[in-house]
Amino acid sequence: MKRKPEDMEIVWQTPANPPEHHDYIRRDGIRYVKPYYFEFISHAKNRWAGKTIVDLFSDEFKGRPPEYYVSAVKDGRIQVDGQKVPISHVVRSSQKISHFLHRHEPPVMAWDVEILHEEKDVVTVCKPASIPVHPCGQYRKNTIVGILEAEHGLAPLFPVHRLDRLVSGLLILARNASRADLFRQEIESGKVQKQYIARVIGVFPENELVMNANVHYNAREGRSTVEVGDDYGNDENLLKGKAACTKFTRISTNGTHSIVLCEPVTGRTHQIRVHLQYTGHPIANDMLYLSESVVNRSSEGLAADRAASRSVGSLMLDCYETSNEKSGGDSCEDFSIDPMCTNCPNLAPKGYDGHEEGLFLHCVRYTGEGWSYDCPPPDWADLT
Repeated sequence: MKRKPEDMEIVWQTPANPPEHHDYIRRDGIRYVKPYYFEFISHAKNRWAGKTIVDLFSDEFKGRPPEYYVSAVKDGRIQVDGQKVPISHVVRSSQKISHFLHRHEPPVMAWDVEILHEEKDVVTVCKPASIPVHPCGQYRKNTIVGILEAEHGLAPLFPVHRLDRLVSGLLILARNASRADLFRQEIESGKVQKQYIARVIGVFPENELVMNANVHYNAREGRSTVEVGDDYGNDENLLKGKAACTKFTRISTNGTHSIVLCEPVTGRTHQIRVHLQYTGHPIANDMLYLSESVVNRSSEGLAADRAASRSVGSLMLDCYETSNEKSGGDSCEDFSIDPMCTNCPNLAPKGYDGHEEGLFLHCVRYTGEGWSYDCPPPDWADLT
């Protein structure tokens, strides 16, 4: 029998609550986070002013039906300036809006986060693909920083550089803010050499290839494009995007794929991925840059990579989702079902199946003045 919301004992979490080992559930190669209650806070934007609290949520946050927001306001799960309000409440600019939510984090692959090197001020790890580095979007505990705190007691940690969620390899984390600042100063001044390896389509040119081409990131579509000047006198200074340079060197090839050493001189969003696409040798499993058109990702609020994989491999994903639905009923043994939650009884939120193939892109080395850290190559780098 479902419990009424008013009968439930709810314990709210804040960012001050550290991730703990028992927060995670591993199942069928996937790492889930037990759903938990969390307060999301925002301050009313000018365009929100004049709307009723229910209309505001219905217009701005379309992931849930309007009737959910009506119930949430009546139940006090949506509050304004720390107070319950009627559904007719009209929002004013800058008011504090709280949404107390049963939070379901997206799942990630259940690979361990291997610690490569540990010293007083620095920890380096081999980041698995599919796991974001730090809390962002819907991810909080299912992150490298969260997992290291929960499973190894390593906190606080300050990521020195960033790896995209689907990229694997070396990740450097400082153990204090001052050491992190020193690393970042070196990186920003161009004194750090970065090396990645990628598995690309086709036979990559044998000689070193230096790609100098502006990279323009479209935040709305979650994807970058390359922009270069032409032979007709068009001024390169009028191009969108930012100057970007990547050096590429072929390591090996089997005639179908090539392993390429990638050395980004600059650090633009998706720089290596889009520069490889521009050479005619995209990363072999990079659905976002293998597809010819930008995928519509707005309907379900999916990230661009996930939307691209979904459109290319929809049949496979349907199979995964069917499997998840079958196992979803069993997941309630691991956590309490919330009768108002639009994601219960499944562990994962809607639209997230958890079966994601990591990109064939891996960080192998960072070298600075007097230091160098390495990460072993992945299995896909062996073409034999």
